[in-house]
Amino acid sequence: MRVVVIGAGIVGASTAVELLRDGHDVTIVEPETPGGRQAASYGNSGWLSPASVVPMSMPGLWKKVPGYIADPTGPLAIRWRYLLGLAPWLLRFVTAGSTVAKVERTAAILSSLLHDCPQRHAALAEEIGRPDLILREGLVYVYTDRAAFQQEALAWRLRADNGVAFRELSRQEVAALEPDLSARYTFAILVEKGGHCVDPGGYVGAIAAHAIAKGAKRVTGRVTGFDLTGGQLRAVRTEKASLACDKAVIAAGIRAKSLATAVGDTVPLQSERGYHVVIPPDIARGAMPIMPGDGKMGNNPTRAGLRIAGQVELADVDAVPDWKRADILLGHAKRAYGKLSRSFDESRIDRWMGHRPSMADGLPVIGPASGCADVIHAFGHGHVGLATGPATARIVADLIGGKTPHVDIAPLSAARFKGS
Repeated sequence: MRVVVIGAGIVGASTAVELLRDGHDVTIVEPETPGGRQAASYGNSGWLSPASVVPMSMPGLWKKVPGYIADPTGPLAIRWRYLLGLAPWLLRFVTAGSTVAKVERTAAILSSLLHDCPQRHAALAEEIGRPDLILREGLVYVYTDRAAFQQEALAWRLRADNGVAFRELSRQEVAALEPDLSARYTFAILVEKGGHCVDPGGYVGAIAAHAIAKGAKRVTGRVTGFDLTGGQLRAVRTEKASLACDKAVIAAGIRAKSLATAVGDTVPLQSERGYHVVIPPDIARGAMPIMPGDGKMGNNPTRAGLRIAGQVELADVDAVPDWKRADILLGHAKRAYGKLSRSFDESRIDRWMGHRPSMADGLPVIGPASGCADVIHAFGHGHVGLATGPATARIVADLIGGKTPHVDIAPLSAARFKGS
């Protein structure tokens, strides 16, 4: 079967590999370098965590939104000039987490995609000849004290309910795992089956290169639409040509919204702009992936140095970056690591901003398009895009091959937004 995969981020590249393994004729359409700095996958924190089942929108969030808007250093920033346009998405976002029952449902659905993500990534990395890029050494969540941990009781209950194994660490154990961590963190939790990627951009690039080496064709350009006849897909249109095909996969990240509309689905897709800073390894290397509860950032030792990733900024896709968001992350890092409390050359720090393609209800869109079953949606993964890429790819390949996916995709259908 001839399949066009639109997008070569972690979802698109992984999907191409799965489709090739199943014997399909695959064409990848991507305007930029796979795994390049423009990609959300490039700037991801690199965490591969079964514990990432906790949705961003939780009960009581609506009370905090005004404070977030007013706080220039908080984890969530909303640019005032875009507030009116963001209001419908924000309302859906807050409503999605308004009750415990709602977040329990969301967590269970996310768990179906996340529960084995480190294993799936390890297998994929082995297949493409880059097992060195995925490490399964656990993930550590640190808090200033037990009381701070207990403030997140619902989040940890959701993890436990969905089979995430974790255990408390003593201060001595934390010091052994991460010797440079500030002594202000006196309580920690280890998710033993967590993993991390030491070079997210390089990893995605390697997956795409493997797909091409295995026979996928690469078209550099943007998809502009679809040729449909009687509800059946005939071709995918690009800026330069039409690509005849039997099936297509929309894995275009933040640019997926208009493509979904073209095949009958209006979806509340919004950029949650994220930032990271990378501190060169001779300044601070980091020994373990750590998430401080007070900073809400994912710290990951990568090949390029210690990556500090986080922040949610809601603004237009094309709005210029607000590099104060990156500086906030750096400030959190200075408080978390002893070596960073001393003076160093900050001009050597790499700062990055990118777009998490996020749905208002915290769940990706995976499944056939409403207006054409030959087009498969695979976008909107938000904060768990890297982690859920291989699982999503397998689901898509099964759908294209006429098989029943290993995950119930009904809650992920774009049809959930009809009439809302």
